[in-house]
Amino acid sequence: MDVFYDKIFMQEISPEDFKKLSDAIYRYCGINLPENKKNLLEGRVRKRIKQLGLGSFENYVNYVFSPEGLENEITPLIDVITTNKTDFFRENMHYDFLVNTALPELEAGKKNDFVLDNANVWSAGCSTGEEPYTLAMILSEYAEVNRGFTFTLFASDISTEALKHAVTGVYEYDKIEVISSEMKKKYLMKHKNPEKKIVKIVPELQRLVRFERINFMDSVYNLPHKMDIVFCRNVLIYFDKATQEKVIRNIANNLNPGGFLFLGHSESTMGMKLPIERVASTIYRKK
Repeated sequence: MDVFYDKIFMQEISPEDFKKLSDAIYRYCGINLPENKKNLLEGRVRKRIKQLGLGSFENYVNYVFSPEGLENEITPLIDVITTNKTDFFRENMHYDFLVNTALPELEAGKKNDFVLDNANVWSAGCSTGEEPYTLAMILSEYAEVNRGFTFTLFASDISTEALKHAVTGVYEYDKIEVISSEMKKKYLMKHKNPEKKIVKIVPELQRLVRFERINFMDSVYNLPHKMDIVFCRNVLIYFDKATQEKVIRNIANNLNPGGFLFLGHSESTMGMKLPIERVASTIYRKK
């Protein structure tokens, strides 16, 4: 550890500066950082202080709220604060429900005379891309055995760094262990150098996913069309109850009638007044 970083490492953010930063983060992206998250914020922000050569938390906070900082530093601040933990085939029961229940029901048009010829799917809070690429594999497999079925796949996140990773479609071996050998052969390419333990999503699959940056705090989401399926999992846990309800309502407003919303296993809509109904654990349908 160099002397400059060692000096920053020994510092603590003042209560006043912590409140300024946490309030700004909440206003911008809805992430709630109570007092017990002070150490987390300190650890994440230290990286930016070192990169910018600012020397202290006080200098960094002053920079964030300067005209230059308000224009250039809010996005990097959000990037270091957001947690980008995800996996391929995470919470696999959701994918089983998607294939065995949601897609057949949408295709059959069982509600509201809604007939599906093309499924519009959104991975909301896609992080580094494992979820949308999982969806691309599953939907491609479904299309192979259900002639005439097509889909569009849209993926979004607030973190520009996570999206950069997602767009590359490159992952280390330990990330792909859960993928079946058949799907690995079909949808992944190994590096030409066997010493490099990385794989890349095949171009045909990559082209199926459109990545964009979306902030859930925006009043209008820049979506290409209304959605039939939305996966928004393990994102709401970072918001307070009021923000959760606001975000779910906005997502529901972008769902077609009869469309499905998948939330994370620790997320709930209990006590919220929303235009969706629960159809299975953490799975909801637009009324």
